[in-house]
Amino acid sequence: MNNPTGQYLSSRPRFAESQVIERIESFRRRRPRLLDDQVTLAHGAGGKASAALIDAVFLEAFGNPLLESLGDGAVLTLPSGERIVMSTDSFVVQPIRFPGGSIGELAVHGTCNDVAMAGAVPTWISAAFVLEEGFPIAELKEIVADMAAAAAKSGVQIVTGDTKVVPRGAADGMFITTTGTGVIPAGRQLSAQSVRSGDKVLLSGSMGDHGMAVMLARGDLAIEADISSDTASVSPLVELLLAAAPSTRWLRDATRGGVGTVCNELAQACGLGVLLHEDRLPVRPTVNGACELLGIDPLYVANEGKFVAVVAPEEAHAGLAALRSHPLGVDAAEVGEIVTEPAESVVLRTGFGGTRIVDMLVGDPLPRIC
Repeated sequence: MNNPTGQYLSSRPRFAESQVIERIESFRRRRPRLLDDQVTLAHGAGGKASAALIDAVFLEAFGNPLLESLGDGAVLTLPSGERIVMSTDSFVVQPIRFPGGSIGELAVHGTCNDVAMAGAVPTWISAAFVLEEGFPIAELKEIVADMAAAAAKSGVQIVTGDTKVVPRGAADGMFITTTGTGVIPAGRQLSAQSVRSGDKVLLSGSMGDHGMAVMLARGDLAIEADISSDTASVSPLVELLLAAAPSTRWLRDATRGGVGTVCNELAQACGLGVLLHEDRLPVRPTVNGACELLGIDPLYVANEGKFVAVVAPEEAHAGLAALRSHPLGVDAAEVGEIVTEPAESVVLRTGFGGTRIVDMLVGDPLPRIC
């Protein structure tokens, strides 16, 4: 219990360390097949169903080396040799305003973060709006003002966009699609292929704040808790980390599917395993309590201002200190390490000394949280 923000103690079955290797073949991450005839909410949750849809529909149609890296942004090399990042995302969160933020702030922050995860400094954003007939102009102005303030604070400009209006009932108020670009500083390289056994896994802050804030804001659960979204642009935090730990291997913001799914994506991409320590995972007590009431594991709850970083072991201490020096990273923690076996899998060492496998998210326990 050395985590000042609280910890999540799993109620799932625990296995002795020696049993994990024997059981791993049945749990090992394989690319899921698309078996559905229709799109479901789970296809947008960022877990197994999303991976199956992307593989069977989009990669099959659009497949190319840039897309097949499956990052949150594409790294593009210009004729000059300069490298830029392009990332696009859509935001359908409901409600559009929630404790700690709004769909407008989320659209700017989420796009900036995807660009930053590829090592780039976010610079420009485009914004496209789908508006439902009857949406109040006053409310639209408020959301746009939120976007403008978030962009100014994040150091980016919104430079182009589009607006479409659909008939009443054809949308749910407002949807926003943003595309962001940024420039990667010379010499900066981040990739899952650079990850090595023994590397340390850092988490920039507490898990699950955003997902739980949005879920409770809907008012359907009759649960009251003081939980605010963590929506924020993490680019300044990334720059601090990379200055202190220049050999950082890989970054990913833990949005849909949460930390558990992100670590599974890493394990599959690098061909190694990820070992997480339950007693090091930062979860605020209020978030943990809400998750327990809903039967949801915080490892799978979305964040909108947190990221997972893999750093060289000799730079882990300096990297963690750099994260904690910034207001967005005060709860940062070293939560695990990269291991050789079990390969392509994520294992959680529990507070009781046992272990359990952390699979990718299945289903969609929290629809429309971003």
